[in-house]
Amino acid sequence: MTLRAMLYRRPSEPHAIEVVFERSIYLVRLRRHRQARRYTLRIQAATRDVVLTMPPQGTVKEARDFAERHGGWIAARMGRLPKPAPFAPGTVLPLRGTPHRIVHRRGARGTVWTETDESGEKLLCVAGEAAHLERRVTDFLRREAKRDVEAAARVYADRLGLRIKRITIRDQTSRWGSCSTTGALSFSWRLVLAPRYVLDYLAAHEVAHLVEMNHSSRFWRLLLKLCPDMRRAKVWLDVHGGDLHRYGARKDEPPARRRPAAM
Repeated sequence: MTLRAMLYRRPSEPHAIEVVFERSIYLVRLRRHRQARRYTLRIQAATRDVVLTMPPQGTVKEARDFAERHGGWIAARMGRLPKPAPFAPGTVLPLRGTPHRIVHRRGARGTVWTETDESGEKLLCVAGEAAHLERRVTDFLRREAKRDVEAAARVYADRLGLRIKRITIRDQTSRWGSCSTTGALSFSWRLVLAPRYVLDYLAAHEVAHLVEMNHSSRFWRLLLKLCPDMRRAKVWLDVHGGDLHRYGARKDEPPARRRPAAM
């Protein structure tokens, strides 16, 4: 079998394996990489995925043995991740950096809105049936993110005399924003959970790429001119950015579950 052929997943090869450690079961995703020389494990904090990289000639048996030997490492790293915060009544999430508690108002008219109660606590109120609450909160945050990002990006584009072709809001896990060579910008909706100066920084960052499609010294000088608060925002993202990914449900299966006790 040629090296090129071995890089492709074999028909009978699983996409993932399960590793048991202290009665917890962890789903470990398998991937081959042509430049890998050994087996490696890493945790993708944003998606809570455990990924095992295999060399081209590696086998699933060897991968399983490697993962099982490092079950304690997987458990420890997963245990350090921020706890998931699903969109449900009682969950407190940051809206533009300010904590808001989700409150279900089943009989109320409308969809989602914010208010402040008598004690001064900020609330995110959701009307309708409980089954629709998660989707309504997600849709609301996406709309708010799009509104904030579009407003900020167009301010910076006007300063540079540029026109933005399109702005898209997504749930990106590897980056907060991106800029295409055609002038289209894309941002994570989770930026609406961060303080406004952080969202402004990311908007300025991607708009600056319309002039400098790189991270050269000229790019950073332009960005600092557009956003004098750049360093403060970068520090906030380094410290708190990963925490934004814990809010809301994800479609993937949870990476760990409890193993049933023996009868």
